[in-house]
Amino acid sequence: MTTTLIKNGTLITADQTLEADILLEEGKITLIGPDLAREGAKIVDAAGKYILPGGIDPHVHLDLAMFDTVSSDDHYTGHKAAAFGGTTTVMDFVEDKDPDLLKNVKALREKAAPKAVIDYSFHINITKFDDRVADQIPDLIQAGVTTLKVFTAYNNRLRLQDGEIFQLMLIAAEQGLLTMLHAENGDVIDILVDEALRAGHTEPIWHAYTRPAWGAVEAVLRGAALAAQADAPLYVVHMNTAGGIDQLAYAREQGLKVMGETCPQYLFFTEEHLKRTDGAKWICSPPMRTELDNKRIWQGLVDNTLQTVGTDHCPFFYDGKKAILYEGKEVLIPGKELGQEDFTKIPNGLPGVEDRMPVLWTEGVVKGHLTPNQFVAYTSTNAAKIFGLYPQKGSLSPGSDADIVIWDPEKKLKYGVEVAHQRTDYNLYEGWELQGYPEKVYLRGECIVDGDEWLGKRGQGQFLMRKPHAEVI
Repeated sequence: MTTTLIKNGTLITADQTLEADILLEEGKITLIGPDLAREGAKIVDAAGKYILPGGIDPHVHLDLAMFDTVSSDDHYTGHKAAAFGGTTTVMDFVEDKDPDLLKNVKALREKAAPKAVIDYSFHINITKFDDRVADQIPDLIQAGVTTLKVFTAYNNRLRLQDGEIFQLMLIAAEQGLLTMLHAENGDVIDILVDEALRAGHTEPIWHAYTRPAWGAVEAVLRGAALAAQADAPLYVVHMNTAGGIDQLAYAREQGLKVMGETCPQYLFFTEEHLKRTDGAKWICSPPMRTELDNKRIWQGLVDNTLQTVGTDHCPFFYDGKKAILYEGKEVLIPGKELGQEDFTKIPNGLPGVEDRMPVLWTEGVVKGHLTPNQFVAYTSTNAAKIFGLYPQKGSLSPGSDADIVIWDPEKKLKYGVEVAHQRTDYNLYEGWELQGYPEKVYLRGECIVDGDEWLGKRGQGQFLMRKPHAEVI
């Protein structure tokens, strides 16, 4: 393995900033300090650059079947895109299609392993609950999966009833597992969707109109209340409403072990984008809301009410009737045009795994909303702690994996689909002027991104076995 000595950079962690050199040996960080030297090491001059821990995206969906298609990034293309954006670990979701939960985990591992180019781990969806499922949940620990995702939406498909969620939380609390919650009101959604379609409303904006913000607000509080009664930790995914952030703040003020994640799309876009002629590009669940929601979510980051920024990366082609070139080959995958006559048939999901860190740096750090240390906390360290990966990941300290991003805070570029590496035909941030971008990205000490050059290899990513009883922050 390559021994690399990165000199003259500024190290930024979640809690400190320091001028120091950093030595990478055998896939680990071995030394940090001034004026380091190591005979035979490859010297990288990072003068004027920042050294960050590799990003961790706790929420992606790769190669996910939906409606009559599949999300357009798989465990190679999605991982590659993540790396170019400074992310070196992603966390995907196991579907519980088979009654044998460990079989589902094994199947996704076998699917991902030959393609993986960065490190990865899994959460598991629990969409059916009975005695057999309850008995199997503790067995997930031996498979390295310590997070259980439940839904209060998607009736008759993914949703558990409140009593089932409570029972699951009791088991999770006993076993040291973390429950993740998709918080919307499935009953209200079903009624409003039926009414909209009977009235002939088929446009993309009705995706937002039929999933009211109040459903998310009450579901966040309901989830927190269930967690309180089960004395279990809870992590609310992709928070998108001002009221939801208020409920998270309330729960935390009461001393509850409740944590929250948001995504970049909920900081920048609103329902108005769904009214555009290309509104299907912005279809995701839960949907974008209003500028007031954007502002409250930003405030939740500024004041540390929230804990992480994931992406819910789940891209689809906007026009799946036209092929794109990816690594020199034509790729054609049905996409959002499937719902051009019916908003309920538009595949739900957006690209974002590569965009997250450069966009959040520009809009958060450069514009003075977040400190560089908060940026590192939200994009890496907090997720490592919450999901049982710290200090192996998310840390710049001796003994940690040498997942390193050399970040150029002065680099400026016009962003968009031609710059990004996500395997789809559009980008939400088309034409945005960004400042701050990865220059080099290291995975366990090996450089996998060098400027515009891709050095990664299929199969080099490792599955991360996580342990229970992770930190609640």
